[in-house]
Amino acid sequence: MSIVRKSKPIEKIELNVGAKTFKQVLISDKEAPNFAMRKFSIEPNGFMPLHKNTVEHEQYVLSGSAEIIIGSDKFIVTKNDVVFIPENIEHSYKCIG
Repeated sequence: MSIVRKSKPIEKIELNVGAKTFKQVLISDKEAPNFAMRKFSIEPNGFMPLHKNTVEHEQYVLSGSAEIIIGSDKFIVTKNDVVFIPENIEHSYKCIG
C-alpha cells in the first residue's frame, strides 16, 4: 500500500509533557510495518524534558533553532541540521529561536 498525503491538514496534538510542544503523526506504525513518521513543532521557549525512547530517532530540523541534549552532550541545531539519537539514550529539546 502506498501513502501520499498533505501534512498540513493532519491533526496537531499538544503534548502533555514539556511546554508548547505539538505532534503530528504523518505516517503511523499501523500504516507502515517498520516505520513511523512524525512531525514535532516546538514554539519559542517551548521544550521537551529529558526522556528516553526504546527506538532510535532520525531527525531533520525544518526551521528555527533549538538546544538539544543527547546523553551528556549539548548541541545547538538550526534549519537543515540532521540529528541521530540512539535508542535508550536520554535526550531533551528547547526551542531557542
